[in-house]
Amino acid sequence: MSKIEIFDSTLRDGAQGESISFSVQDKLDIIRLLDDIKIDYIEAGNPASNPKDAELFEKIKHLKLKHSKLVAFGPTRRKNSSADKDTALNILGDAPVDTVSVFGKCWDLHVSEILHTTNDENINMIADSIAYLKAKGKQVFFDAEHFFDGFKSNKEYALKVLSAAVDSGADRLVLCDTNGGTFYDEISDITAQVILNFPNTKIAIHCHNDCGMAVASSVAAVYCGADQVQGTFIGIGERCGNTSLASVIANLQIKRDYQCIPQDKLSLITPTARHIAEIANTSIKRSEPYIGSAAFTHKAGMHADGVVKNTATFEHIEPSAVGNKRKLPVSEISGKTAIHHKISRFMPQIGKDEELIAKVTDELKRLENQGYQFEAAQASFQMLCRRLLSDYTPSFKLISYNVSDVLPYTEGSSACATIKVEAGGETKSAQCLGEGPVNALDKALRESLKGFFPQLKSVHLIDYKVRVMDSKNATGAVVRVLITSTDGTDIWTTVGASCDIIEASWIALCDSIEYKLNFLNQPKG
Repeated sequence: MSKIEIFDSTLRDGAQGESISFSVQDKLDIIRLLDDIKIDYIEAGNPASNPKDAELFEKIKHLKLKHSKLVAFGPTRRKNSSADKDTALNILGDAPVDTVSVFGKCWDLHVSEILHTTNDENINMIADSIAYLKAKGKQVFFDAEHFFDGFKSNKEYALKVLSAAVDSGADRLVLCDTNGGTFYDEISDITAQVILNFPNTKIAIHCHNDCGMAVASSVAAVYCGADQVQGTFIGIGERCGNTSLASVIANLQIKRDYQCIPQDKLSLITPTARHIAEIANTSIKRSEPYIGSAAFTHKAGMHADGVVKNTATFEHIEPSAVGNKRKLPVSEISGKTAIHHKISRFMPQIGKDEELIAKVTDELKRLENQGYQFEAAQASFQMLCRRLLSDYTPSFKLISYNVSDVLPYTEGSSACATIKVEAGGETKSAQCLGEGPVNALDKALRESLKGFFPQLKSVHLIDYKVRVMDSKNATGAVVRVLITSTDGTDIWTTVGASCDIIEASWIALCDSIEYKLNFLNQPKG
């Protein structure tokens, strides 16, 4: 297998993404994750740009990595100055890493409009900086910024910049589609021309995703001879983001004869991506190739039926190859095969009884027509099935409840709920104040049941979502309520739907408590 180096810029380019802000500890944690999956190069940041990166590079001195090489990033010297007198370049040269990435302009538009200097001085800035860093004993990657736009605007000058970098000792030329506007066929053609002009120099590709082609363009460059791909592991970055390395690695290594990381690390792609997203306090798009939560989800009945019979019918790879999982959510468009597959995981005793499966399918479609959705509420789906297919008896029965707002509002008591329930042959009542009617109702229900079910003491809500199903009906619209609960060990989600938000919340609350009392320790499906 041909080796393709992977260069991750999550800590530098990724940190430029909107709403992304890493602490020093965040960066150290991400470095360890990328080292565990054996990424070749990790760009740690610019040690001269801010106190946070300066602190990181101090800590890097004591960091022991198993595989990855850390890289410091920075600009060339300033115009009309000397490299040895440039503060930022001196800091870059003294960084406690063996590899540095220095960027310079390849587009004459930027030379005149941004740097306000001459084409010759720009080349001198690049040549002097690389020579200075090489004299410091560094491996130097030259980031040819805006290279593809520069090549299309003034091919001769763009290549002249690369020649200056190579002649000054650059170990690698990094061709950057900085604006992200170059199509993959142009990337392919221009990369091939560069390789013809510099046959003895290593070439890397660095794409942004402004046209949605960063992954395709990176793969196209590899086909032409680039042997390093740069990007961010989950594709985060400025504007529309950078090349998603998770997709590139999976595409090249699973689909084509290239090795990016050790084969036994492929199954870490999805957990690594999700861990990085968690640290970055961002979410991975559900439909993101390979690593998204819906990447191997089959909702349509015909698709689910096909996958159950033969996974190759609707999956291009086995999900476990990249550490992901197959999902067959239940919904109104699910077929009987998918529903049977789901039910059999927590009620294997039903076998292949088509009549029972049809019963669940019909009820599922009826409820979804009323506003329910069970894809994200697996606990409610399990409760639905047990009510229909077993001799399940509820743990408690509602006699009545009354909920009212309390004016004037005071902290912790904006609403009051009174409830009466029957359990164990006894009737119990409770009244509680809460932050809003649902919170008050939740408290009153727990208070009325605590004498019967002490295990409910550990249960609390961790998420509450409301969605209006038909805004045309304004305040009379059906609302769907999703409640996520935990007992400190398990987490489960239930759903309720009604024109009355309190009733919808009550339905979801009841399912949550019944699930905990009766079925939590059984298979969840």
